[in-house]
Amino acid sequence: MTAAEELDVVVVGAGFAGLYALYKFRGLGLSVRVFEAAPEVGGTWYFNRYPGARCDVESVDYSYSFSDELQQEWTWTEKYATQAEILAYLNWVADKLDLRRDISFQSRVTSAVLDEDTLRWSVVTEDATVTTARFVVMATGALSAAITPAFDGLDSFGGAIYHTAHWPHGGVDFTGKRVAVIGTGSSGIQSIPILAEQAEHLYVFQRTANYSIPAGNTPLTAEQVAEVKATYAERRRVSFRSGGGSPYLGTTKRTMEVSPQERREAFEKRWRLGGVLFSKTFPDQLTDQAANDEARKFWEEKVRAVIDDAGVAELLIPDDHPIGTKRICTDSNYFQTFNRPNVTLISVRRTPIVSVDVTGINTTETHLDLDAIVFATGFDALTGSLGKIDIVGRGGERLSDDWADGPRSYLGLGDDGFPNLFVVTGPGAPAVLANMVLHAESHVDWIAEAIGYLDAHGYVGIEATPEAVENWLAELNQRAATTLFPKANSWYLGANVPGKPRVFLLFIGGFGAYNDICAEVAAAGYRGFELIKAR
Repeated sequence: MTAAEELDVVVVGAGFAGLYALYKFRGLGLSVRVFEAAPEVGGTWYFNRYPGARCDVESVDYSYSFSDELQQEWTWTEKYATQAEILAYLNWVADKLDLRRDISFQSRVTSAVLDEDTLRWSVVTEDATVTTARFVVMATGALSAAITPAFDGLDSFGGAIYHTAHWPHGGVDFTGKRVAVIGTGSSGIQSIPILAEQAEHLYVFQRTANYSIPAGNTPLTAEQVAEVKATYAERRRVSFRSGGGSPYLGTTKRTMEVSPQERREAFEKRWRLGGVLFSKTFPDQLTDQAANDEARKFWEEKVRAVIDDAGVAELLIPDDHPIGTKRICTDSNYFQTFNRPNVTLISVRRTPIVSVDVTGINTTETHLDLDAIVFATGFDALTGSLGKIDIVGRGGERLSDDWADGPRSYLGLGDDGFPNLFVVTGPGAPAVLANMVLHAESHVDWIAEAIGYLDAHGYVGIEATPEAVENWLAELNQRAATTLFPKANSWYLGANVPGKPRVFLLFIGGFGAYNDICAEVAAAGYRGFELIKAR
């Protein structure tokens, strides 16, 4: 191994969170190095280049708020930005803020080991470079560890195999091809309409039907852009106080407190707004089954109206979870795509995939000749990317062992036994239930203030106490139990990964409430954390 730098902070990942962490820590005079496995910045937006890839948070909100200069100079072109535009934005930010000089690209971190005597971490990359740092910030992303099912015979397939999370940078032309898409989560729902336009025939393998709302995506006019830029301060204020990090507030009245006409008008307004915020039309939609049923009935009426075949509609309409308890997807003509004569929907619950062979896929009923298979099978969310790094804390304990029964944390920021190790937008925080850009900013700001507090008061370390971790886990579970979320076998609970512990991974009380809790902890001298003096 070759010795490298001795730093204040190592940041792992150069997506939205990692780039801001570098800017923020560097601005405080700290020495920082970012390690990024990819050859460029972007994180999930570097890898996920599948057809139709877009963010489901409006582009003007899914962007940095820490610099008004950035907000005013960059102009988004569409309501929901494409992957390419988001990646262009991140590259522009990296250049404008001169961030690349402190980023090591194509440098995958393999381990991070604590020295208990000095409370410094040794971070090792694949090329055996060692870097030591006082603090390690894991900005590894909630959706960055892709899953490919282990079908029998997959290696023997003679055609092309793709995963939406690792799409070829030059794109793929499926013209005249027989293509199977496996998975109807967000990436499948976004890509299927586009693939259907190219393929000779598209077979869609669905395990679980999903709720999706039309994006209503449109180009942004000059007037719309000007209005947003003129009102960004208030827009961001409302976003940081909101439940999900976007500047839209639902009605304060409960679903059944309004007339059927008012209820329908409220649902219609949210439907036209588009995207995931439909689940926040009324404040009790995710806590009261009767309220949820009203939202579901409105959604179902809308969707049945655009599907020609009633039998296909039955397969596409979820019957196993309340609406919103899995992340509502955002689509462009997804359900209408199944009216096309070259698209076949196959329920793997009714006719499971048995194996793959040289020429295609075998189900319990038939063999399908294929030229290509596209996996849109999602991620080992929130914990998967951390699980790929050998993180060793006090007494040689590995984070993977500490998290064997589910992730442990206090505030989603730190874990007992792992001092000076922080996680950004990971398990135990709102994470994917909030606008991830603003969430990353709030986390990085909290960490930066904590480091400044330690340095100002002569401390060398900060570590969550076991009691604080246990209390936080109990709070996460208690909050989840008051909602309908546990009724869904979602990746919020790790249910999409065989053998993964079934625990609710997220803080469900809302982004604004979470920010208040974190601020209160800091104001109380970092209550629930042990502040450590030098030996």
